Amino acid sequence: MNKVVLGVVLGGILGIFDGLTAWLTPEARAQIVGIVIGSTFKGIIAGVLIGWFARKVSSLLGGILFGTAAGMLLAFLVAYMGGGKYYFEIMLPGSIVGLIVGYATQRYGERPQTSAARP
Repeated sequence: MNKVVLGVVLGGILGIFDGLTAWLTPEARAQIVGIVIGSTFKGIIAGVLIGWFARKVSSLLGGILFGTAAGMLLAFLVAYMGGGKYYFEIMLPGSIVGLIVGYATQRYGERPQTSAARP
């Protein structure tokens, strides 16, 4: 599976679990469906960015650092838009999702195959 597709699929799946961590915050339980949908979308966006980066840069450490930073930045934006009350509770799982997707895209994603130039 190419790196971008792997990033999107894994980001979406892990985004679901990221959203489900909101269940641990009792005040957020009433909004769990919206949170899971938003976290899934956030994971897909992170997956696209991380997969794109993994296609351009062939470095495991670079992929992990970029993935963590991308996940953290997107989670920060969500926390900021939500009034900034739960920064840690939102940014920690978002960063972990980015870290995992960054690692997986570099380690298991395939580079696109280039074809020979035609005369």
